[in-house]
Amino acid sequence: MMPSAVPNAYFHRCLILIDGAADGIAAKTATALLRYRTESVAALLDRSAVGKTAGELLGVGGTIPVVGSIDEALRLDDPPNALVLGIAPAGGRIPLAWKPVLLEAIGRGLSVVSGLHDFLEDDPELVAAAERAGAGVRLIDLRRTDFREVASGQGLREDCLRIHTVGPDCSCGKMVTAVEVARGLCATGHDAQFVATGQTGMLIAGGGIAVDRVIADFVAGAAEQLIRDNQHHDILVIEGQGSLFHPRYSGVTLSLLHGLAPQGLIMLHPMGRKTIGGMPGYPIRPLAEAIAFYEESANYMGPCNVLGVSVNGAGFTDEEVTAECERVERELGLPACDVLRQGSEKLADAVVAAGRTGPT
Repeated sequence: MMPSAVPNAYFHRCLILIDGAADGIAAKTATALLRYRTESVAALLDRSAVGKTAGELLGVGGTIPVVGSIDEALRLDDPPNALVLGIAPAGGRIPLAWKPVLLEAIGRGLSVVSGLHDFLEDDPELVAAAERAGAGVRLIDLRRTDFREVASGQGLREDCLRIHTVGPDCSCGKMVTAVEVARGLCATGHDAQFVATGQTGMLIAGGGIAVDRVIADFVAGAAEQLIRDNQHHDILVIEGQGSLFHPRYSGVTLSLLHGLAPQGLIMLHPMGRKTIGGMPGYPIRPLAEAIAFYEESANYMGPCNVLGVSVNGAGFTDEEVTAECERVERELGLPACDVLRQGSEKLADAVVAAGRTGPT
């Protein structure tokens, strides 16, 4: 089962760097850590918001403080031992303005954890600073992987139920939904495990593979390996990546679908979103159309259907979200809920039911 306290695979206590990027999408790594590893976060570092709390700045994290320097963080009663880059921008570049902060953190004895495409270990200056700092200081690139195996379609336990979160766009809540559904299943006594396929999910789960950094031929193989590594559990809820409809990222999405061979899908619905993120000329597909396309793509590997809809109601009132969930249920005949506002019970129940009856 998913443990009540997430493992400290990458750090014991961290300072999250978001300097100047405190919005819900750019700072989604910070937001996820504040929500799911609250006890492991010492502070946020954002020089433009010193004196605020995490709750005031990002809406999660309660009274965790926002500090303006490494020195201020190290003077806290329970100081950090690592600096985590808390952003996930398109392209995954480390902001140039952050380089002095990284060097200072290393020089003060903090490890640095990054989920970006720019690798810390590829920067000679950062590597030299870490070597000077000593063995206790590490540069951790979550996206670095040397996985080199093609998919075989073999070795997957059919009695391990594989559930996968998918969506009509990127950054619409696939990871959050997977975590919440896995936790909901565990809370009712089921042996369920959240499986991470991206860098932020890895920080929460304490392991996984950032599949968007795997060579294209091997992404399905990496997905298979994730299943084999975790199928001692009864139910796996696997984080989705990208979207079949996103011109930039559809390749990784299809490879995941084929490698995971899921028996059930949970569809995300980013309420009110009209166009694909970063691609304004491409409209969001209607839910029924998106569901049909995903089911057809997934069924190539075996029977699979959408079990429910996770409504992302960010920016809307509770009343508006409730009305939208009810509309979706009437239209599609599937359970729908906002897992952060309403809990994941409906979706967890749909997963349990699928495990009893099998895919339809």
